[in-house]
Amino acid sequence: MSVGQTIKHKTQALKGLVTERVGRTTRNRRLQRQGRTDRVSGNLKQAGDKVKGAFRH
Repeated sequence: MSVGQTIKHKTQALKGLVTERVGRTTRNRRLQRQGRTDRVSGNLKQAGDKVKGAFRH
């Protein structure tokens, strides 16, 4: 698990959170859905990296 990958996944999750909140504020369901997808995807990638790291050590 490289630092670059970690930053990339955390950025994706944060971007998703912001997009989801903007969608909620503007009542735009497409933005909400897109933000939720990015947030969940980023979090899953982070979890996958943690599992990989646990098995490497």
